[in-house]
Amino acid sequence: MANTDPVTLVAQLTLAEKAALVSGKDFWYTEAVKHANLPKIMMTDGPSGLRKQAEGADALGLNDSVQAINFPALALSASSFNRDLLQELGQHLGQAAKANQVSVLLGPGVNIKRSPLAGRNFEYFSEDPLVAGELGAAYVQGVQSQGVGVSVKHFAANNRENQRFTASSNVDERTLREIYLSTFERIVKKAQPASLMCSYNAINHRLNSQNKRLLTDILRNEWNFKGVMLSDWGAVADQEAALKAGLDLEMPGKGQTSTQNILDAVQDGRLAEAQLDRAVERIVAMVQHYPADQSAADGYDLKEQHQFARKVADESIVLLKNDQNVLPVQASDHLGVIGKLAAKPRYQAGGSSHVNAFHVTTPLEAIQAADNASDYAEGYALTDDQEDDKLTAEAVAVAKKADKVIFFAGVPEADESEGFDKTTIDLPANQTTLLAKIAAVNPHVIVVLQNGSAITMPWRDQVAGIVETYLAGEAVGEATWDVLSGAVNPSGHLAETFPLRLADTPAATTFNASPTDENYREGLFVGYRYYDSKQVPVLYPFGYGLSYTQFAYSDLTVQEQADHHVAVSLTVRNTGERAGRATPQLYVANRTSHIEKPAKELRGFTTVDLKPGESQTVTIDLSQRAFSWYNPQTQSWQSDSGDYDILVGQSVADIELQQTLQLDWGTNDAPTVTQNTYFSDILKRDDLDQALATSGLDKVLSDLTSSGDNAKLLENIPLRSAVMLGISEQQITQFIQLANQPVTD
Repeated sequence: MANTDPVTLVAQLTLAEKAALVSGKDFWYTEAVKHANLPKIMMTDGPSGLRKQAEGADALGLNDSVQAINFPALALSASSFNRDLLQELGQHLGQAAKANQVSVLLGPGVNIKRSPLAGRNFEYFSEDPLVAGELGAAYVQGVQSQGVGVSVKHFAANNRENQRFTASSNVDERTLREIYLSTFERIVKKAQPASLMCSYNAINHRLNSQNKRLLTDILRNEWNFKGVMLSDWGAVADQEAALKAGLDLEMPGKGQTSTQNILDAVQDGRLAEAQLDRAVERIVAMVQHYPADQSAADGYDLKEQHQFARKVADESIVLLKNDQNVLPVQASDHLGVIGKLAAKPRYQAGGSSHVNAFHVTTPLEAIQAADNASDYAEGYALTDDQEDDKLTAEAVAVAKKADKVIFFAGVPEADESEGFDKTTIDLPANQTTLLAKIAAVNPHVIVVLQNGSAITMPWRDQVAGIVETYLAGEAVGEATWDVLSGAVNPSGHLAETFPLRLADTPAATTFNASPTDENYREGLFVGYRYYDSKQVPVLYPFGYGLSYTQFAYSDLTVQEQADHHVAVSLTVRNTGERAGRATPQLYVANRTSHIEKPAKELRGFTTVDLKPGESQTVTIDLSQRAFSWYNPQTQSWQSDSGDYDILVGQSVADIELQQTLQLDWGTNDAPTVTQNTYFSDILKRDDLDQALATSGLDKVLSDLTSSGDNAKLLENIPLRSAVMLGISEQQITQFIQLANQPVTD
């Protein structure tokens, strides 16, 4: 269609037409205005595969979904740590949407994994905002390169499912900025998504859909977001208040009721028409930029997309344990395949992520098609967690005669879906009971996991191998066998920490403790920031992942660059006998700022493919933001001059290289000296020597510091209490005046 400038077009619309445009026509479409040549466009779910439904379908219905490729859940895709792969995933999703005349794909989900109990963790990338932001931006760029928009969700601090429409996420400003908003900020600035989806919850008791500071002051004025802010389905409690706050599009609309409410608000003077126009202009711009392409069906190859789904899983599956190189299995190994999940795999999530898959291959089918001799036993039921004696006996018999056992375990879909949170991170009892009996008769047990988020593994020491496949998509069978057989060398790394116990998790005492208030008392200490800083033992640390080869890191160089950047280079060498992919992770430890802070934080990562014996130098760029913290008092990002440790490793717990970097980037001036300034801070500043001498404080301090005991005591005395040291009020006043005088040349 020939586009008219949105401002000009909106000026041609009636008030009723504008009122209709800020509400969805139905569950999936925007309103059309025929005389303005403004068509309706369709939005649909699909963070891991298209879930397009027929017009009029309900928000949770699946019966009318088109057939589409079910790609791995983002919990698995994130384990690739591979920006290029995520961009390619976005391209494939964009192609599918375009071929089905979908204009806006509702995804990706980028919320932080604050607790492993959160029911929707399978749909999110990571517990770390850098990983979620970098991979999320790549995904968005991929989708939008195909002429399809996205809606990044759920904005913001939406980290639980129970009472998600009304609960308030109560979080301090620094934590909100550094952990829960920074992912969205990175995606907005790097990828300019077509839209963001406003979440159901409130932040500090202000409903997000009516939160002007969140939707306008931060998102638009600070981050320069240009797209549409639309609501999650049913998230708007007061559309008039939402429009004033900066929400543009209510989904789904309430038909004539919504239109009339907006008309009344404008006519009664409660809502300025200019505020309405602002929202309509953004919606018009999105409709114009992402129209449905009626000619796009050609070239949409489902078989090729299935093979790409297999590739994503291949590059993301995480090898967690491999004692005595039990993996890969050899062609001569007689395999015992045990577990209902081998034949009926959990390969995708429930709720809005659920896809009508094109072609599902099961692990059992893939194993039985291989050269290995194999026997299968169901072992357990998925409908309950009670042990079945008959199934147990059959499974133990299979295990006894096998060279190696492939035991499929996982969380049933009924226990993990959108709309509710979990109550445990343990596997069902019938699975763990059977696993113990299998391990007792065969020392070569390999557990293959199918789950949406972190689980406990009290049985870890009983088995030889563990492979984490999360929810691997419709190619789950092929990809699982690719890794087990060694056709693919696993290269995935955990984008979340696996704790030893639920009680060890940072939010264990606060998560879902109240139906109305979710209190983020752990603050910045989410995921590895907590375990690493508090030295809490874990099952598997953030960033962990094994390979069928080995890598060595060396030759770390850290160089300060122009414009407040730092270049970190290192050599990565494949010291093993197989080609593989390494994932160097760069952490920064702030040794300077006098603030509460994690022991170290991920500030960069990359991947590198290497043949046996091959070496390659990789460089990771760090901007000033990597050395900054959010100062709520100044409402700005602050970097302080001083020492920072640069650490590179293969996980947060496996640091191989370290170097200290001294930076002089401090954006803050010397702090003002007041009555409450401590002598310990005064003595650290050479610029105050003259003020000390003129006021006579230098002599008194010299006498006091000549004794070691007095010197230590002096450090914790403020100026206002110095009278007890023999310093007069006049001397203190004179010193403060001199200390705060502007420096002149």
